[in-house]
Amino acid sequence: MNPDNSLFPKLFIIEDDPSIQMVLSKFLSKTFELNVFGSAADALSFLHQGSIPDIIISDLNIPEISGLELLKQVKSSGFFKDIPVVMLSGEDNSETRIKCYEAGAEDYIVKPFSPKELEVRLKLILKRNGKLVA
Repeated sequence: MNPDNSLFPKLFIIEDDPSIQMVLSKFLSKTFELNVFGSAADALSFLHQGSIPDIIISDLNIPEISGLELLKQVKSSGFFKDIPVVMLSGEDNSETRIKCYEAGAEDYIVKPFSPKELEVRLKLILKRNGKLVA
């Protein structure tokens, strides 16, 4: 997290693969205030402590609590339901994407992905939700 980016939209990244964490952090730290978590449980704990992001990116296949379960918990919460959630996954099948969209995912991005495309898609979601003006 960059100390001088407090005016940037807040982004939670939930990803257990350190190399993908590094890629996401490298490309998104110039545009977002980042919090990176290796598990959904850690991210949920941080949410419940009152740290509310503008958007969440979550891997689908993470240990303990799956990305789909995290998505369902966020969307069923009165406090967190309006936070857009973008799913990342190596699974490129319609059935999985449909489950995520039905659970409330804003977008579904298949790995490997273009970091620049991901950044543009995140910005579009934030613009639609009134969280980004530029």
